[in-house]
This record gives sequence, structure tokens and C-alpha cells, in this order.
Amino acid sequence: MGNFNNLEVWEDSKKLAINIYLASNKGSFSKDFSLCDQIRRAAVSVPSNLAEGDESGSQKMSLKYFYIAKASLAELRTQFEIAREIGYVEDSDYESMMKMMILLSKRITKLIQHRQSLLK
Repeated sequence: MGNFNNLEVWEDSKKLAINIYLASNKGSFSKDFSLCDQIRRAAVSVPSNLAEGDESGSQKMSLKYFYIAKASLAELRTQFEIAREIGYVEDSDYESMMKMMILLSKRITKLIQHRQSLLK
């Protein structure tokens, strides 16, 4: 993936998207087409925007896409919590993926801070 400063962030966000797909493929969750589609789009948006930012060609554009990835992750966390509260997600899946999301959010913040420091 290009010269991505932190390939692990992208890899982890891609793994998270795959896990979201797998979790949303179960039981009643898979039949709630609206929430299922929305949560999947938010999950896929995170690694997609990280990749787009990496390939954008400028630090300012990279930052724009990294902020979008972070916002998509916040959207995903909210939707995943809703899915859990209405009984679509098992507690074990919720706990492990929420930990991934919290850690990923922190790592994207560090990536943003690093890229901002390059603008100065």
C-alpha cells in the first residue's frame, strides 16, 4: 500500500472491517438490511480512506482522508453499540471489536498528529 507511514494501522482497520462483515452475517443482524449495510459501509470506509489518504499526493489531502477515516470509525462504534444493545451482537464479539476500535482510533490520531507535524 504505497509508502503508508503505518501499514499496521491500515492492516488492523482492514481486519476490523472483515470482522464486522462476519459479525453482521449472523442471525437477525443479517436480516436488518439497513443497519447491516450502514455498519458495513462505515467499516469499509476506514481502511479505504486511510489508503486514499496515503495515495493522495499531499500532506493536506492525506490529513483530510485520515480525519474521514477517524470519523467513519466513530460512526462504526456508534452503530456497533446499537447493534449490541438490540441483541444483534454477542458480548464476546462486542468486547473484542470495541477494543480494536478504541485502539485503532488512538493510532489514527497518532498518524494524524505525525502528518500534521510534517506540515510545519
